[in-house]
Amino acid sequence: MSAPERIPALSLPAGGAAAGTSDPAVAELLARGELTVRGRIPEASNAALYCTVSLDGRETACVYKPVAGERPLWDFPDGNLARREVAAYEVSQATGWGLVPPTVLRDGPYGEGMCQLWIEPAGADAAGGELLALVDPENPGPGWKEIGLAEVGEGRTALLVHADDPRLRRLAVLDAVINNADRKGGHLLPAPGGRLLGIDHGVTFHTEDKLRTLLWGWAGEPLPEEAVAVLRRLADALGEDGAL
Repeated sequence: MSAPERIPALSLPAGGAAAGTSDPAVAELLARGELTVRGRIPEASNAALYCTVSLDGRETACVYKPVAGERPLWDFPDGNLARREVAAYEVSQATGWGLVPPTVLRDGPYGEGMCQLWIEPAGADAAGGELLALVDPENPGPGWKEIGLAEVGEGRTALLVHADDPRLRRLAVLDAVINNADRKGGHLLPAPGGRLLGIDHGVTFHTEDKLRTLLWGWAGEPLPEEAVAVLRRLADALGEDGAL
């Protein structure tokens, strides 16, 4: 049984997960609180630890990914995936969309690493419906964007689709901005309050084009006006040197 299944979710300060994603006190709690490892998240490709963090009577759950637990990658420099996760959060905040849980860089029991607020995932109904599906290629139905064909066994083929959902579209724009090389379905986190968050942004910000995502349904379509306005503000905020 994984750590999150063994340990009950803890209450966030100031009103729960939806409030916690934008509460400045959460960043302070993550950065300065006492970090206690409760278990390991076995599904993660790098070391990812389920923890609690406490400060001045406040406590919440979080994910701690120490740099020491990062596996070497042939196409990314060693020892900086945690910093890329923090940078992805900062860009998300700069857009005003709040698509990434609060994430900080800090020291922990196994050295420097990223610490990210734990968000309890919501069910499909609370999230506004299914985000991904395998459907009949001949009759996909309304409300879906095509990704590609997938073999489903016994010689059968299904069409992999994602929802034509503005929340997913925002994430697709964010992925393009941060050059996300690993947007999988498991990295989409439906959160309470109808929000949709993205996690696992370690392989981002490469100097070469590395975009790899399943959110291809809007390829070739014009960006919505909202996204254009956000990107212009982001470009102005970054300035000529592009420093975060």
